[in-house]
Amino acid sequence: MEPHLLEIVDLHTHFVTERGEIPAVDGVDLSIRKGEIVGVVGESGCGKSVTSLSVMRLLPQPPGKYAGGSIRFKGEELIHAREKRMKQIRGNEISMIFQEPMTSLNPLLTVGEQIMETLRVHLPIGKKEAAARAVDMLRKVGIARAESIVRSYPHQLSGGMRQRVMIAIALCCEPELLIADEPTTALDVTIQAQILDLMKKLNRETGTAIMMITHDLGVVAEICERVVVMYAGKVVEEGAVKDIFANPRHPYTQGLIRSIPSMNEERSRLYSIPGQVPKPGAISQGCRFAPRCEYAMDICRAQLPELIAGANAAHRSRCWLNTTQEVAN
Repeated sequence: MEPHLLEIVDLHTHFVTERGEIPAVDGVDLSIRKGEIVGVVGESGCGKSVTSLSVMRLLPQPPGKYAGGSIRFKGEELIHAREKRMKQIRGNEISMIFQEPMTSLNPLLTVGEQIMETLRVHLPIGKKEAAARAVDMLRKVGIARAESIVRSYPHQLSGGMRQRVMIAIALCCEPELLIADEPTTALDVTIQAQILDLMKKLNRETGTAIMMITHDLGVVAEICERVVVMYAGKVVEEGAVKDIFANPRHPYTQGLIRSIPSMNEERSRLYSIPGQVPKPGAISQGCRFAPRCEYAMDICRAQLPELIAGANAAHRSRCWLNTTQEVAN
């Protein structure tokens, strides 16, 4: 089995506030192998994006603070890496696609200039070669009339086209890992499907591993091989996509799956998990999901369960219900 490309071990990322240190990411373990597509799922406020920004070392310090743990990329520790080294890694070895391209693209530069800038920062090439590669990258991400689009400004393009440009910028240096933070949220379903198909195609052709951050389990089912479910800064379940959908073991995962609309049954109302994600640091003991869980027991409120495997060693969940059932069996 190939070694891990990215390995996050017991990561703690805090924010320093007037109320003290708030744990946004609270002991996360996550790994990705070369060429693998892994989904990181959860509601807003679960710590998904903070985990990805921690990997890229893009959190401002302060208020952000790495309070513990390890982030290793190809065996190299990133938490203690110098900023000069991180600048070499960002864009060249690890790239990121953000949720809203209009806030990431420079409105004063054409899309071609922005791709060229990325190429010339990381690769020893001249302006002419960079311009040719910019056109080629736009073609690779399925943009027609690339020779004219390369001279367009972001505001002249549709949302789907801007997202394709972001993917072109992220992949122009052929990174080994692509972090996609909600890349299809603001797009309609047709464009969303096209973007997901494009990412799958690029993964097959280039072997780039993808960390797909999303709240949409439909996106996970479409593109991912493995999924990590996060809640309140912790991983509550992880496993192969087919195992998670066939046999979700954590009540939170079960709730997320029940929330997916089905074409095979009629419902007067869609299911939603009662309550809301707690503010970071609001629950200091017990299972973070206990206040919203219909199966919560006394032990759930008093003690945090470990992330344990069942019969399938690759499928792990953090739930006392599973533990007590396994002990009883």
